[in-house]
Amino acid sequence: MCKTTGFQDCLHYVFDYETPKTLVIPSIRVGCVFRFTQLLVVLYVVGYVCVVQKAYQDTDSVISTVTTKVKGFAFTNTSDMGPHLWDVAEYVIPPQGDHSFFVLTNMVVTPEQTQSRCPELPNPSTTCVDDCDCIEGHSDPRGNGIQTGLCENYSTTVKTCEVLSWCPHEVDTKLPERALMSAAENFTVLIKNSITYPKFNIHRRNILPHINSSYLKRCEFNRTSDPDCPIFRLKHIVSEAGEDFQDMAVKGGILGILIDWSCDLDWWAKKCYPKYSFRRLDNKHPVNNVAPGYNFRFVKYYKKSDGEETRMLIKAYGIRFNVIAFGTAGKFGIVPTIVNLGAALSFLSLVPVVTDWFMLTCMKKRDFYSKQKVSYLTEDTESMPMGSTYGTQ
Repeated sequence: MCKTTGFQDCLHYVFDYETPKTLVIPSIRVGCVFRFTQLLVVLYVVGYVCVVQKAYQDTDSVISTVTTKVKGFAFTNTSDMGPHLWDVAEYVIPPQGDHSFFVLTNMVVTPEQTQSRCPELPNPSTTCVDDCDCIEGHSDPRGNGIQTGLCENYSTTVKTCEVLSWCPHEVDTKLPERALMSAAENFTVLIKNSITYPKFNIHRRNILPHINSSYLKRCEFNRTSDPDCPIFRLKHIVSEAGEDFQDMAVKGGILGILIDWSCDLDWWAKKCYPKYSFRRLDNKHPVNNVAPGYNFRFVKYYKKSDGEETRMLIKAYGIRFNVIAFGTAGKFGIVPTIVNLGAALSFLSLVPVVTDWFMLTCMKKRDFYSKQKVSYLTEDTESMPMGSTYGTQ
């Protein structure tokens, strides 16, 4: 094409300059689309960006620390342990947790275990016919000890490999259907939570200024009558999470105590109070219920009169309470206001684009308007489209 039209004509395709052209369209339909699109942008800026997102605020995330103190007593009477009074030193494990605490509600007890030799519990990998089926020194991570190489009678009908282990072995298939420590539902926990927003130098406690020691001794959290009390009854915590305490106590579970410290420091700085909510955190699936609940093992060691060491093995089932404090504080800042407002108002540049699309696509005179949108000027002549009453240069 450059050989035909000349080199000078080719330069026009590279160095032509386009300048905006203003057209005044006397159409109510086009005007309504233009104003309606403008209204949508303004509503987005004012309603969503300013009111909902509060983009005019500078924000900071909460830094939190939590301590807990559980109180209550429970009495049990089982064949393995006999009569036993449980206090907080025994059923809260460990005594000090990191933003969490565990309350024992059910258990399987194996008393008077000693280090000795005994037949392994029957399963496909431990049953045997003679000593050749057992490997001396072999240990199965899912088993209870190290094989001695002997095949011994587990019962009158079953033989299993003998192991060096703590005997007798735990049999955890006979879990009580009703939680042994059903009285745990009446235990209470005091939660002390301190937070800070370092950017704004804001410090708060969930024990509010109007709470004194006498009130703290008699109050108990109630969403209606005592929403500020930091003492919670375990039954009420589980109930507000949509669970039944006695059902959950059988096999245990994990429960979240959520403390929301979200605050607007522009208007309600003095009313930056915590909001409590409760939720079950572990998976409770009616079909996929393999390994449900929450449990672990611990032991208590004793020595007999002859000096032999024995232990009591306890497989503990219970509820672990995770205290999760979170929140964001916001306060007016000139920098985020300018940045976010400018970004939001940039959407106004899209209004003419939307209106032009409507005008050149949906209007009856779209071909005529399209011709008015573009004019080409030469060096010595000016190309003016017809219908100049609809446009101004």
